[in-house]
Amino acid sequence: MNQDIGHNKRVTDATIRNAKPKDKPYKIGAGGGLYCEVYPNGSKQWRLEYRLGGKENRYAMGAYPAMSLG
Repeated sequence: MNQDIGHNKRVTDATIRNAKPKDKPYKIGAGGGLYCEVYPNGSKQWRLEYRLGGKENRYAMGAYPAMSLG
């Protein structure tokens, strides 16, 4: 489900803009728990994954391109 861009590469606006939908949602990691989730219908959502009290949580930050990297 993840599209791993590796630890040595920086995610760019072009990476997110050019991400194509697939059969299942997938993530493009930006580091520090931040990622863009790309859905089969083509929509893209910024999310933040974090732990609080040992429990994993996700926070929806907003849609791309309304919220961009730049």
